[in-house]
Amino acid sequence: MIAPKRRTALVASITALAVGLSACTTPDFNTRKNSLDIPRDTSAVVPLPAGARLEEAGTRRGVELEEQTLLGSLEPDARTAAERIPKIVERGYLIVGIQQSQNLLSFRDPTTGQLSGFEVDLAHEIAEDIFGDRNAVDFRFVESQNRVYTLQTGKIDFLLSTLTITPERQQEVEFSTPYLSTNTRLLVNRNSNVGRLEDLADRTICVTDNSTGINLARLHAPEADILKAVTWADCLYAMQHNQADAILVDDVILSGLEIQDPYTEIVGPPVDSDIYGVGMPKPPRSSDAKAVAEAEGLVQQVNSTLERIRDDGTWWELFRHWFGGRLSTAGPPPVNYRPDNADDHADAGTVTQ
Repeated sequence: MIAPKRRTALVASITALAVGLSACTTPDFNTRKNSLDIPRDTSAVVPLPAGARLEEAGTRRGVELEEQTLLGSLEPDARTAAERIPKIVERGYLIVGIQQSQNLLSFRDPTTGQLSGFEVDLAHEIAEDIFGDRNAVDFRFVESQNRVYTLQTGKIDFLLSTLTITPERQQEVEFSTPYLSTNTRLLVNRNSNVGRLEDLADRTICVTDNSTGINLARLHAPEADILKAVTWADCLYAMQHNQADAILVDDVILSGLEIQDPYTEIVGPPVDSDIYGVGMPKPPRSSDAKAVAEAEGLVQQVNSTLERIRDDGTWWELFRHWFGGRLSTAGPPPVNYRPDNADDHADAGTVTQ
């Protein structure tokens, strides 16, 4: 959910646009060669979203990344939740890190006041399988750029936070098998004459800091400025205030932003594809066998729920409920398990990173 002050500004922006449309015309965004034709120091006009930073074109080069092998996850065994994760079961609830402004994924529904979204529902499914109570979840809000650090502090059991599985992140995070496949595309203002990433030369692309989209922007649009924001809602705010011309991220996130602003649209062919996984702490490197077993047991427990919702049709119900009519899908991503007794954690798939 967008913070109150930003939401007020966002609503005011949409209202202003609606007034401009009263003559049944569509806003003309073609006059802006660059959203920062107004001075590059946009603080002189409308302040950038809090924490946002501008990286001018050419400051850093994008890197062509080679296909790398992804490590497989831990396959569930026949044990019960009480046997896999006794400490969590004794506590009686899960502690799950989510983002609070990811419309359709994890957000507070303004009509009910309840947390909602695909990832919120997935957390409830995991809780149901552990406790027999889908509401046995304590949600903690985490910012995108701090989510891995928050996980490593031990303050949460796992992350359900559009966390892309990459070889680099697998060095820091223990992932479940994938639960969602996505395509990286662009959100732009209607009639912007932007149809692909390469059209954004001399314009500004918004991404969140530390996201995988930063390298894609540098690589495919080297003549574009990059606005690095704290949240995707901040990117939408920046685009509505002429501080950015496009938002580059996965289509499941863009679809939620598109709903929030009817004068935007998702365009262009996929620039990349990603898979999301539930992020959990790495098993401790210690002689504490119980701590290692609990950490590995949590991965197996989460994967058992992911298997179950694939098999009983729940995954399809969730996808259609949240993304039906907006995004197409071939179905849930294939499971990705390590070979049995593989000390080197050999792969069950590859990814371009």
